[in-house]
Amino acid sequence: MTRPALSPSRAADFKQCPLLYRFRAIDRLPEAPSAAQLRGSVVHAALEQLYGLPAIQRDPDTACSLVEPAWDQVMADEPDLAAELDPTQRNQLLAEARALLAGYYRLEDPTRFSPQSCEQRVEVELADGTLLRGFIDRIDVAATGELRVVDYKTGKAPPAARALAEFKAMFQMKFYAVALFRSRGVLPARLRLIYLADGQLLDYSPDREELLRFEKTLMAIWRAIQSAGQTGDFRPSPSRLCDWCPHQQHCPVFGGTPPPYPGWPEHPSAEGVSCPTEPAA
Repeated sequence: MTRPALSPSRAADFKQCPLLYRFRAIDRLPEAPSAAQLRGSVVHAALEQLYGLPAIQRDPDTACSLVEPAWDQVMADEPDLAAELDPTQRNQLLAEARALLAGYYRLEDPTRFSPQSCEQRVEVELADGTLLRGFIDRIDVAATGELRVVDYKTGKAPPAARALAEFKAMFQMKFYAVALFRSRGVLPARLRLIYLADGQLLDYSPDREELLRFEKTLMAIWRAIQSAGQTGDFRPSPSRLCDWCPHQQHCPVFGGTPPPYPGWPEHPSAEGVSCPTEPAA
């Protein structure tokens, strides 16, 4: 059994709706990826492949040529889904991915720097035993040793959920900043969100005291998850976001019934729930 850990997505789920956290992290109810999620996964895979090439080869044409192999890589992990997509849907999705990659060059020039790592898995245990785990899209290190944490966003949030989407994105970036601060002993100098669909960059420079406060927030979230897990008391928290929830048929707010609670998993070294792989966003 993988040691239980807190990930950015599951922490955000619990803050949004404890019952949603339960459905995703404990019950593991299936969720078919949306077209937007598939497109995001393809773009992320293409960018990872792009930065694996020598800098001189990272031109826009090369980036667009990587969409097909990136698609094959993503579909290898979703063979059932690949069979459900008709050629028109596939071609539309690939065209959208190429457009996002072409627009990327208006925001950054990938021929002018080389990241330290892409799709980097990070894991660190905090002082109270909370284990953080996640995958960072890109980590850049300056010649002076300064860290820049980068995350690509390929989707557009509905207008009603835009503010929350931006809050969740920054929550995710601070999560990664704490993980790197505790694992490397270096405070990230910059957190960069790249909104490919909107053609915008958002840079933010956290300070040490801010990250220490945020670290305490993560500890508190994990304690609350553990407490709810012992009793199974994961309550729904209705909001406008319920309109996009894929689990309404199991939610009491919509007249549904949750599946029987499977119990709080135990681990030899810690209590908790192992988190599924983070989806591309």
